Amino acid sequence: MRIPKQNYDDIERIIEFDFVRATEAAALNALPWLGRGEKKKADAAACDAIRGMFDLMNICGEVVIGEGIKDDAPGIFKGEQLGMWLPGSPPFDIALDPIDGTTNIAKGAPNSITCIAAASPEKDVKVALRDIPSFYMMKLAYGPDVIRSMKRAGIETLRLESPIEETLITVAKALQKRVQDVIVMMLDRPRHKEIVAEIRRAGASLRMISDGDIAAAMAPSYPESGIDLYVGIGGAPEAVLAAAGIKCLGGDLQCMMWPRDREERDRLIAEGHEKDLDRVFFADDLANGKNIIFCATGISDSALLRGVKSQGPNAITYSVLMRAKSKTVRFIRASHDLQSKTIRLRSDNREHRI
Repeated sequence: MRIPKQNYDDIERIIEFDFVRATEAAALNALPWLGRGEKKKADAAACDAIRGMFDLMNICGEVVIGEGIKDDAPGIFKGEQLGMWLPGSPPFDIALDPIDGTTNIAKGAPNSITCIAAASPEKDVKVALRDIPSFYMMKLAYGPDVIRSMKRAGIETLRLESPIEETLITVAKALQKRVQDVIVMMLDRPRHKEIVAEIRRAGASLRMISDGDIAAAMAPSYPESGIDLYVGIGGAPEAVLAAAGIKCLGGDLQCMMWPRDREERDRLIAEGHEKDLDRVFFADDLANGKNIIFCATGISDSALLRGVKSQGPNAITYSVLMRAKSKTVRFIRASHDLQSKTIRLRSDNREHRI
């Protein structure tokens, strides 16, 4: 006898804290690898804990955007099923990065988080979390204050294709700042040499990071980050996860596919993506609809979240949980008693003390 499908209008609202438990478990299980130079082992520990938590969740989850593709790391991959998959369980599309900032965690450096975006079915939304076929995307992220100010001034939007100096002037006016007081965050990569020179010529302040594209792109939408703008070329999967969070925070993100070379460009054209090569994707294009949640837990300190802190017999985690529908943003400080706290791991289907 087939069990009838559960019918909840806001199913993501009912189950959202289980997603937070998954990112908390990933952060706690990866923490022993902080600063030990073993980014793949840290990633594997986070994946093991996330899978273990999902094994307890009564959902039919399918990974539509996974990680591990770019650097051949141990990962949770596209097409993988997460959850118990009992008949009648609610379906979710899932995008995740068990550790955004694996190099940082290996070095014991700031700016590493674990994050999950999930979308439940919604009428008229065919693809909630878009899987972008390119390896990299060019990105421009900005917060709700910039959007509101531009609307009042009759400016429709910033333009990703505009010269960076023009963008900086527009942002400065919107935020009622001088250009030299605008703070731009960017990945420290050789491919950004020309953009860095242009930003410095314009006089804006730069904050370069070694890794951690998702938290960095979300930072301008988070008022306490001190970051006004995020620009640069980073991973395409990270763009979708950042878009989910940015959408919940009321900011926006613009992206274009950025083929690394002629070979990748030719491959994208051969696969039928030629028209999309010149398309500017906004946050709503990458994370479409309202039935989207985003959650993240800090591993090491970032512009978005504090990292895990040891406090005697306890570990303190700092997480964020957001919904696109209500734009509710919850910051969660959790104290975990290490004498009694356990984490379920998929590798042996058992509970483990931290």
